[in-house]
Amino acid sequence: MLSINIMLIVVIVLAISFDFINGFHDTANAIATSVATRVLPIKWAIIMAAVLNFVGALVGENVAKTISSGIVSNEKLLSLPVVTAALLAAITWNLITWYFGIPSSSSHALIGGLIGASVMHASSLDVISWNNVYAKVILPLLGSPLVGCFAGFLIMKFLFWALRKVSNSIVSRIFSKLQLVSAAFMAFAHGGNDAQKSMGIIALALMITNNMAPGDHIPTWVKIACALAMALGTSIGGWKIIKTMGVNMIKLQPIGGFAAETGAAIVIEVASALSMPVSTTHVISTAIMGVGASKRLSAVRWSLARNIVWAWVLTIPLTMLLGGAVTSIFAFFKLI
Repeated sequence: MLSINIMLIVVIVLAISFDFINGFHDTANAIATSVATRVLPIKWAIIMAAVLNFVGALVGENVAKTISSGIVSNEKLLSLPVVTAALLAAITWNLITWYFGIPSSSSHALIGGLIGASVMHASSLDVISWNNVYAKVILPLLGSPLVGCFAGFLIMKFLFWALRKVSNSIVSRIFSKLQLVSAAFMAFAHGGNDAQKSMGIIALALMITNNMAPGDHIPTWVKIACALAMALGTSIGGWKIIKTMGVNMIKLQPIGGFAAETGAAIVIEVASALSMPVSTTHVISTAIMGVGASKRLSAVRWSLARNIVWAWVLTIPLTMLLGGAVTSIFAFFKLI
């Protein structure tokens, strides 16, 4: 069996790798609408998203504490190989969905992997804090996409009403500038929620090895490492998912991109303040759907939306199975 220090290094490297993959997998969350409306060239959109993801990741740690202390009932029931199994499950799912251009949730892939690996290792469902999972994972999982859709729909309807007497050319010119602000806001919100998941996993590993106590602040080096990984991953870009969300789902104008990004960013920021690890992918995707539906229902390509929703529904169950399977393999080879 590998030494504790080596396993801790493995977990940290995998967590940072997950953050990096999360960055290029979820680049679309921040910039798909800006690229689709041609407000920003993809190169500059990615640079902006990388910088704002980094800044957002350094602000707050509520979501990280939910991951480190709110999912598993007692971190002492776990071991570093179990955390490793959870990360491998999440990374595998992220790479599969990225390859096929499906905007799935990195957040729920990680949570699903952690639940599956923990339950398999403990051979008991009691290892999971199900009340916390229900309140801070399941409810936000179901509720945040609906709120995101409603936010996009409502903001777009309000803008239609407020600007009903303004010419389309003036509206496009104004929102070509304003969408830069909304895209930056979305990138900041994404970094503030998504990067904290990896921070939480590293904090959990530090607790398991007695290098950190529950309730302690996340170490600064962990925040910086995860923020850098997220920013670097974002700088790689993820054109397949950008195309799915920003181009294939509906045809967006700058005003629609502004409405979707603003609505989604507000929902994500509120969730972060409430310590909820929501899926930024879910929220921005449904906000885009809400913007399309505000014009007419046929504006949204519902067949594509249906495929995306199926990916959302399957993410947690499949990553639970993956996490459990990897844990079983580790146990078979006596790595746990």
